[in-house]
Amino acid sequence: MDAIVKNFPAVPAVDGRPSQKEAEDAVRVLLRWAGDDPAREGLLDTPSRVAKAYKELFSGYDLAAEDVLGRTFEEVGGYDDIVLVKDIPFFSHCEHHMVPIIGKAHVAYLPEGRVLGLSKIARVVDIFGRRLQTQETMTAQIAKAIDDTLQPRGVAVMIEAEHMCMAMRGVQKQGSTTLTTTFTGAFKTEPAEQARFMTMLRGFK
Repeated sequence: MDAIVKNFPAVPAVDGRPSQKEAEDAVRVLLRWAGDDPAREGLLDTPSRVAKAYKELFSGYDLAAEDVLGRTFEEVGGYDDIVLVKDIPFFSHCEHHMVPIIGKAHVAYLPEGRVLGLSKIARVVDIFGRRLQTQETMTAQIAKAIDDTLQPRGVAVMIEAEHMCMAMRGVQKQGSTTLTTTFTGAFKTEPAEQARFMTMLRGFK
């Protein structure tokens, strides 16, 4: 493999990333390694398509959750109870095998005078989802981003997902779901608040 890599000398990139050509050449290497011929008609445009797809699938590296969460609203009419956005669909990729993770996120927080636009919560899920991930890390990152930016009384995040690294390879167990949670503030210290979060999720299934 080292010999193959030497065939593609590094091309300087402004942000330190490989160039588009390097990315496409890497796809050609993988096609050959898989046993196919990147020069055959059906694969001629595959390297550029894969590079384009990866740019979209991993666009979360170019975005900062803090920027998305920067604008908050203080006119809440005295509302200070749970804000829950559930069933936020996302697609991510396992950092161990680079195969898809498909699932949904449920995100709640207890306001402390300020609230977020609801679409911002979904965008934060997308930002962290569009990176190479473990489900545990992604769950914690979403909670921390909201906690740090909004400083609410507490944040609760639950993610349910199916991992294609389990379904397509290895043990090949299709349909199994992994569930992870992260709680901060009142959701972590007050069992009643955590129970309310769980009850709200079950109640709206």
